[in-house]
Amino acid sequence: MLAEGADEAHIVRHGSALLRELVAHDDWLPQQAARPDPQYYRQYLLYRDPTARFSVVSFVWGPGQSTPIHDHTVWGLIGLLRGAEISQDFKRRADGVLEKSGPPQRLETGVVTAVSPTLGDIHQVFNAYDDRISIGIHVYGADIGAVDRSVFTLEGAVKPFRSGYAALT
Repeated sequence: MLAEGADEAHIVRHGSALLRELVAHDDWLPQQAARPDPQYYRQYLLYRDPTARFSVVSFVWGPGQSTPIHDHTVWGLIGLLRGAEISQDFKRRADGVLEKSGPPQRLETGVVTAVSPTLGDIHQVFNAYDDRISIGIHVYGADIGAVDRSVFTLEGAVKPFRSGYAALT
């Protein structure tokens, strides 16, 4: 699909179906890629295409953990393997201030959704649970740990960052 130069809509449609099949079974993720941190969410690299056209990561949320408001700059597919996430989209007003865009979206186990600069790319994500971990499997249209991205304040301040990956030990 990527080798043929498929457009984003095709990648999202067909990639979502494949990811939905993957997260329908919770018997394959190695334990070292499912470990939470007591303080911060973890992002573990599961696979990186040799030419960095895409990467697959497990996103592990400890109880009550959340991301800052951030973007991706590339297409991304998010599938829930365990637990649930809540994603709140944001949009930038003309004056640069961020405001919530629509209601929060709750993603349950087995659900797949997409993000990209064309679909909506600024959001904040929370573990839906305060008493257990949640795990998402994310597929991005680049080596997401090496992509220059941004975190935002509600006032519109922008801070560049690269997410990197947690060590699989």
